[in-house]
Amino acid sequence: MSNGIEFRNVSKRYGDDPAAPLAVKGISFEVPVGTLTTILGPSGCGKTTTLRMIAGLESPSSGTILMGGRDVTTLGPAERNVSMMFQSYALFPHMNVVDNVSYGLRMSGIKKPEAADRAREALRGVGLVGFDQRLPSELSGGQQQRVALARALVLEPDVLLFDEPLSNLDARLRREMRQEIRTLQQRLELTVAYVTHDQSEALAVSDQIIVMNQGEIAQRGTPEQLYASPESEFVAGFMGEALVFPGVAQPDGRVQLGPLTLTPRHAVPPGVVKVAVRPEAWQLGAAVGLSAQLRKSAYLGNFYEYVFDTVLGTVFVVSTDLSRPLPPGAQTTLALSSYGVSVVPATLA
Repeated sequence: MSNGIEFRNVSKRYGDDPAAPLAVKGISFEVPVGTLTTILGPSGCGKTTTLRMIAGLESPSSGTILMGGRDVTTLGPAERNVSMMFQSYALFPHMNVVDNVSYGLRMSGIKKPEAADRAREALRGVGLVGFDQRLPSELSGGQQQRVALARALVLEPDVLLFDEPLSNLDARLRREMRQEIRTLQQRLELTVAYVTHDQSEALAVSDQIIVMNQGEIAQRGTPEQLYASPESEFVAGFMGEALVFPGVAQPDGRVQLGPLTLTPRHAVPPGVVKVAVRPEAWQLGAAVGLSAQLRKSAYLGNFYEYVFDTVLGTVFVVSTDLSRPLPPGAQTTLALSSYGVSVVPATLA
């Protein structure tokens, strides 16, 4: 599969001072044509700078950017055939929906009737038939988001970029819109780079996830690889609320985690390791396990969240057993499932 986007050892430093810190530090990755790659990470990790370099809104300090095999490192946004959808949607408040969507076409020289026809077709694709004459102020947040998406799609870009597109929506609408974006991307076989700090959003929409930390790529791979096989303490802790505990890998391949013994999926050298345990990996009430006392609990409709005090420290548990909620201060035992547990060498933390 050919690459729609390729970064080769790209760095970015803001300003002219060669001693200034790098916002992005020599990163390399590929986004295959027709796939969606999410750039994920905490605030300040370099993900938005990376997206802006793809768009041509920022120039790299060093390295090469290719699109469709063409070197676009020094080209501006207009020469890249890229559309970008911003967090704020950036709709013109005085223009109706069809004029907002057709604006880019008009600016590229297409006559108004043809631009309006293409805009209506794009609006049909995002489920906004009959909204042509409404102003942005007359739309809900989700409808405004669809208008912004239609405006990006109507230009038929080679690459579509999203910068935190769902952060202004409530939780239910975020779920609905991320499904719509994913369905649309797959149906139209769009090449998409998508920036977010939301792990669940990244897991839901991506073919590939790139996790960034302090300007570097911490790990990249499929959602399943990032979640099930993190390669560092940072990735393990960032993906899915895992808690990380110190452990010891024995010569026989097993890992000792306090009073618990587990067998890692991948061999690790003997010595000190880190064990990342996701909240759904704990089993309550095991015959043999880690002694735990309930400190806090929260009912969230289809599951309980528990916080326990143990000899390992604080343990966070998600339980779908709704029939037997634990009372405050309850004593129980915790055992580990075969899933949701990752062991990484401490040197990679």
